[in-house]
Amino acid sequence: MKLTDLRGILQYIPQFREKTFIISVDGAIVTDENFANILVDIAVLRSLNIRIVLVHGASAQIKGLAVEQGVSPSNLDGAGVTDEATLKLALTAANRLTHEILEGLSAIDLRAASSNAIIAHPLGILHGVDHLFTGKVERVDVELLQQLLEHGIIPVMPPLGFDGEGKTYRVNSDGVALAVAEALKATKLMFITTHDGIRVGDHVIRQMPVSDLESVLALQRPDIHPDLLSKAIHAAAACKAGVPRVHVINGAVEEGLLAEVFTNEGVGTLVYGNEFQQIRRALKKDVRSILNLTRRSVESEELVKRSRSAIEKQLADYYIFEIDKNPVACVALHAWPEHSKGELACLYVSPAHENQGIGRKLVQFIENKAREMGLSELLTLSTQAFTYFQSKGGFIEGTPDDLPPGRREKYDQSGRRSKVLVKKLK
Repeated sequence: MKLTDLRGILQYIPQFREKTFIISVDGAIVTDENFANILVDIAVLRSLNIRIVLVHGASAQIKGLAVEQGVSPSNLDGAGVTDEATLKLALTAANRLTHEILEGLSAIDLRAASSNAIIAHPLGILHGVDHLFTGKVERVDVELLQQLLEHGIIPVMPPLGFDGEGKTYRVNSDGVALAVAEALKATKLMFITTHDGIRVGDHVIRQMPVSDLESVLALQRPDIHPDLLSKAIHAAAACKAGVPRVHVINGAVEEGLLAEVFTNEGVGTLVYGNEFQQIRRALKKDVRSILNLTRRSVESEELVKRSRSAIEKQLADYYIFEIDKNPVACVALHAWPEHSKGELACLYVSPAHENQGIGRKLVQFIENKAREMGLSELLTLSTQAFTYFQSKGGFIEGTPDDLPPGRREKYDQSGRRSKVLVKKLK
């Protein structure tokens, strides 16, 4: 991502200004050399009036302290049994990390504070096992956090909770992030880990609705990387609780946080709780996007070159596929009602969004539009993607004679000798 490309950032500012992001950072990332860059990224978000709550884990540091002190911790991730020795390690590790984060934020002139806003109670006895000092979030002191945020202060939340009697419990940091995101009605919950995203088998998932993630958790749980299972579980729970977007990214990627927030493709996994994609009719403001989207394909002669004036003249024929209000694909339907024929044209999907089924959605959309218009035949012309239309779209090869007379004349004049593909519409 080029930070100098302010236009790319500016388009997001209206939808994010005064919104709340919960950023949950694994302990291993806090001590990574790239963490200083992450803090600078957070400073950029704050400069855009985005409210930030920073949650951190401590499992890597607890493991390190256990080795130093020759102690065998009862659990590392905050989800198992926490005995007294492990709680002491957790307190030491969490306090050190909180202090390091506060130091780092101070160095870039950001005000921050650690708080006791997580009210917890003992997890208790599960399956006959007393979990001792492992806690569960009971509630979040929303008023305290809101007051900090309203004064421009970043709350820094360790993986610890406190009860009404002053006792401290170790709490899973993912659980803390989820509870805070739900309580503050956050726009985004972002998990920063040592992985590129939620990995299922050998594949990193880039985007999925929460319903798909729930299916993966139900049917393919063993295939989810063990380090990411908690993230997947809490991401699904966050979306079900009303958080619109949950991101899982690699904290070692330079500028990864900003790239995830301010680009369509992102760098990690996006789980979304509501439909964030739509196909709409193109507007005059979209002409530049259509030209930019298709430029590479025009240069490679996959698509015919179209001028701005030509697109504007037929603008009512064009449709845009957008993600979070940003165009990532386009298509057009040119109709000849007198011949009961239509042409699917200018189909293009940005490289960053290929292999996600967007092209097939657009083809199906145009087919449905053609049927609504009472057309009986859909045509498309292609020099390089004809096998796609045949295998994915159900088109068969026709001849130039299938084209309406006016379109046939343009076809002959172009000299492109495109294949003519035909699909009968029932």
